[in-house]
Amino acid sequence: MNRIVPVVLAVALFMENMDSTVIATSLPAIAADIGTSPIALKLALTSYYVALGVFIPISGRIADHWGPKLVFRLAIAVFVVGSLACAMADSLGGFVVARFVQGMGGAMMTPVGRLLLVRAVPKSDLVSAMAWFTIPALIGPLIGPPVGGAIATYADWRWIFLINLPIGIAGILLATRYLPKVDRVAGVHFDWPGFALSGFACAGIVFGFSVVSLPALPPAVGVGMALAGAVSAGLFVRHARRVEQPVLRLELLRIPTLRAAVTGGTLFRIGSGAVPFLLPLMLQLGFGYTPLQSGLVTCVAIGGAMGMKLLAKPILKRFGFRTTLIVTTIVGGLLTAALGFYRPDAPIAVLLMVLLVGGFFRSLFFTSINALAFADVPRQATGDATAMMGALQQVAIATGVALAGAVLEIGMVVSGRDAASPADFSAAFLVVGLVTVSAAVAFVPMTRAAGGEVSGRRVPAE
Repeated sequence: MNRIVPVVLAVALFMENMDSTVIATSLPAIAADIGTSPIALKLALTSYYVALGVFIPISGRIADHWGPKLVFRLAIAVFVVGSLACAMADSLGGFVVARFVQGMGGAMMTPVGRLLLVRAVPKSDLVSAMAWFTIPALIGPLIGPPVGGAIATYADWRWIFLINLPIGIAGILLATRYLPKVDRVAGVHFDWPGFALSGFACAGIVFGFSVVSLPALPPAVGVGMALAGAVSAGLFVRHARRVEQPVLRLELLRIPTLRAAVTGGTLFRIGSGAVPFLLPLMLQLGFGYTPLQSGLVTCVAIGGAMGMKLLAKPILKRFGFRTTLIVTTIVGGLLTAALGFYRPDAPIAVLLMVLLVGGFFRSLFFTSINALAFADVPRQATGDATAMMGALQQVAIATGVALAGAVLEIGMVVSGRDAASPADFSAAFLVVGLVTVSAAVAFVPMTRAAGGEVSGRRVPAE
């Protein structure tokens, strides 16, 4: 396998994933400089996710029509322009708009990058390619908070966004030089009513859950938006059944491997998506860690993720997708729940070991699920499949953060405290851990031979 293709694609994925989390620890410094409050500035976090929710559903069609290589490079360029606008912003409104522009670029980068990988790499090499491609998705959110905290503490916060300029330019140049040309799909149809419904559905749910879990606005606004998004999702399902080429082709879910990947992947991401939100809060609020200390502790999971990179292909070849995914969801969920029962008087080595092993299993899961999803999808439909997975991924992560925040809030209300206690964090980690474990149910109906050509358990037909 030519590893340069997934590595080049991973440059953009790393930039997007790190940037989406690096801002969190820098909100007080940014707010003070542009004359607003950290609570109000959380609207900038929400505007980014809203842009993802709106534009991810149509990313596949745009890539099919204009060519994924061109769209991928344009997406990086839009992200870089948004980063520069963030660095130049001097007001709340300007910063929120700049983050939305960033989100437009981010909405195209990851799904289109995955599409390029699927179409450029033979199925027999897809597992190894996905291993290289998904590592940044795990590393970015882990190193983002400590990097943001360090920059905000020791330098100007604007460098958080300016560092994206050389990374983005390098990504465009590398993509131009090394990515293969992938042909456009003829006869692409743009379903504009479906785009409006799916975009509002994703944006409403993501915005609503973000506002509920990060109260920049009254919780009632978040609940109302989430309900409106759910209604739009129902209307889109009705619309998709009546038109010939909807923006998200729900009939693709009839493919057993894709259906299992979407269902199980969504449940797993609800659980795992809550960990970057819960763990730093527990370490800082419950144990008195500084933002930099908590960020350094959580970075241990990178070691497990990197170790998986070399083992994913032989594991899948030996055990297949069904067994591997069932085991990774159960073990990953139990290790997530175990994080909530760590206490400051316990040896730090225990926490580090849980994070290390948990990082391995989460990384193995994401590599496996991304490869399984495309095992049986027709080549001309891979663009629609990537868009569907990308949209549901954002909804799942927002749901996980909202669920974790709701459990903490309930614990504080019931106990009458103003701050979350260790018991509240234990309950939150237990709930999201059980949700993660429940993802295993999606893989039980699969046959042992499912995705065999991709896992290497059978020889591809000539």
